[in-house]
Amino acid sequence: MGGFFGVVSKHDAISDVFFGTDYHSHLGTRRGGIAAYDSKIGLQREIHNIQNSPFRTKFEDVFDEMNGNSAIGCISDFDPQPLLIRSDIGTYAICIIGLINNADELINNYLSTTNGHFGAMTGGKVNSTDLVAALINQKSSFVEGIKYAQDAIDGTASILILKNDGSIIAARDKVGRIPVLIGKNEDGYCVSFESFAYLKLGYEDEKELGPGEIVELTADSITQLSPPREKLKICSFLWSYYGYPTSCYEGINVEVMRYRNGQIMARHDNEVGSAQDIDYVGGVPDSGTPHAIGYANESGKHFARAFIKYTPTWARSFTPTKQKERNKIAKMKQIPVHDLIVDKNLLFVDDSIVRGTQLKETVDFLYNNGAKSVHMRSACPPIMYGCKYLNFSRATDDMELIARRIIMELEGEEGFNHIEEYSDCHTERGKKLRQTICDKMGFASLEFQSIDGIIEAIGLPRENLCTYCWNGKE
Repeated sequence: MGGFFGVVSKHDAISDVFFGTDYHSHLGTRRGGIAAYDSKIGLQREIHNIQNSPFRTKFEDVFDEMNGNSAIGCISDFDPQPLLIRSDIGTYAICIIGLINNADELINNYLSTTNGHFGAMTGGKVNSTDLVAALINQKSSFVEGIKYAQDAIDGTASILILKNDGSIIAARDKVGRIPVLIGKNEDGYCVSFESFAYLKLGYEDEKELGPGEIVELTADSITQLSPPREKLKICSFLWSYYGYPTSCYEGINVEVMRYRNGQIMARHDNEVGSAQDIDYVGGVPDSGTPHAIGYANESGKHFARAFIKYTPTWARSFTPTKQKERNKIAKMKQIPVHDLIVDKNLLFVDDSIVRGTQLKETVDFLYNNGAKSVHMRSACPPIMYGCKYLNFSRATDDMELIARRIIMELEGEEGFNHIEEYSDCHTERGKKLRQTICDKMGFASLEFQSIDGIIEAIGLPRENLCTYCWNGKE
């Protein structure tokens, strides 16, 4: 995935960009970078590997090494960025958030029509940010170039550009799958993926860019360069999983949505009489916890943390690049509270069930520590498709997804013609999917939030939400 943060100020911008970018560390694990503009020095840039160290530890010397009243920073799960670019339309720094599915096609077309070149990374891969810059540079202005690049890209690209005059251009992706927000204080403006990042730094909400909208920021002004497009398809997973709890997207707070989501799941269980003999409701920490609080509040069951994650050394279980290492670390982090587990009927809410590997180990861990039964609820529908628009929830192969694997086991490829039925808990196929997963994972019962339920919890019109990973529809 990734996140970015930029500032244009009447005073030094490095401190705000350092902390604002660090507040996006939950969105990426591989690379961090900062670029700054100073009227005497010009553009400066620093990039570090953050796979084994937090962003803040790698950039703690940036206050001595960089100066400038404008700067941009980014957290990236893949390519190093920001990049410094010199072209006919100007010298600038650029970073992006998103995913380019047709990169090979765009690269080959660019090379064959321009006789240009790219700097290749190991294995010959082209940095996605370099590719976006090349597309932008084919036009005579930043605005026309950004619009051209976004229309040419199959996927998603939100773009942040720091120009050689100190201004910042921000562009939200063309259908608004991810947010881009503007904050303001008495000294200037900032741009951010996460709203809480600038609120903590003393900025106030100014505006949220619409889909495809492009603006230019100076310390004294915000200028719309291109108006929003009509179609909005923001990612639903923002609220159910990877958005930070204190953030708001399209005016809807993540934590509040998760409470509503849990309440809706509990209401459904009460209506059908499922899992009524529960001693404690808990969340699979940490992102499942607010969904579980909502469930407990609605169901009247006691909320409890039957196990705690030990996070001082490994804050995120997905930090290592190898799945085997992630599973090992996830297991080592789980510390039981035996008084809340032994001989208890437990219901846990997880933010999602993707591959199921770590969840199986969690359930085994609970039974090994004396649980009488473990019921499981997923705060989102069964994931049937790897995301083709963003890197965060992306699967390299759809058959990595547990729901897909179970369908193949039950019915072969014919089953993929009935995905809607498998997602629905009221159909025979839907019931069979859930029971088979229960049998394999050791759940006393299993249910997924419905698409209607998650849309209700978010509170936006269905046509404005991307639900591709659940039903294959944008």
